[in-house]
Amino acid sequence: MRFDLASFTDPGGRGSNEERVVLIDHRTLIAGIVADGAGEHGGGDIAAQLVVDTVSDVLRDCATRGTSVETEQLADAMLAANRAIVDAQCSGGARSRMRSTIAILTIDPLTKLANWAHCGDTRIYCFREGRIALQTSDHRAAPHSIEANRRAALGTEGALEVEAARAPFPIEEGDVFLACCHGFCARLDEASLIDTIGEARDAASWLAALAAHARRAVSADAEPLSAIAVWAGSPRAM
Repeated sequence: MRFDLASFTDPGGRGSNEERVVLIDHRTLIAGIVADGAGEHGGGDIAAQLVVDTVSDVLRDCATRGTSVETEQLADAMLAANRAIVDAQCSGGARSRMRSTIAILTIDPLTKLANWAHCGDTRIYCFREGRIALQTSDHRAAPHSIEANRRAALGTEGALEVEAARAPFPIEEGDVFLACCHGFCARLDEASLIDTIGEARDAASWLAALAAHARRAVSADAEPLSAIAVWAGSPRAM
């Protein structure tokens, strides 16, 4: 099965981008990481960069050693990223209150199994034959206290609100995966997400089409848009 990967990030009208995306394309591991930082005076971009750097290092090490990436490895990677932010907060200044949400999607191209984990209002989807086969929840969708919102992002000393796959997700020919930050998925309805797959020629053109849809729905000074996409084989007509 062939996998087509693409990433997209656009700072929008804010002049700075606190979101980060990373793709890993290894013979034993395919992965996408999306992080959305938050903080004062530029701290958010530092937090997001720490997250993608830390998690990608853990995943690349697994790929190099031939270790399968399952929920335990994803949890370890997220805890390592959380610790990296907490340690950096100690320097004070812009970093003292920085945090970041995260979404991680991993695929074993040999076994054709996917795993995923996320924290915060990032989202992960799998589309299959014109329907949503997988959709994560938004940890900030319901009313929360300030303390609860802190748990829904990396950069806290306390317990984290993390959602992860309970078992590896079997991939079928034609599956389409999307991992995105809140600003991307919040402005796209189910029809837009699915219908544009049939109109796109590959993962990159699909992300571009989704971004165009999202931009038309917001003002010029809207927040950034960031996402990664993985197409498994040739997506069926949606």
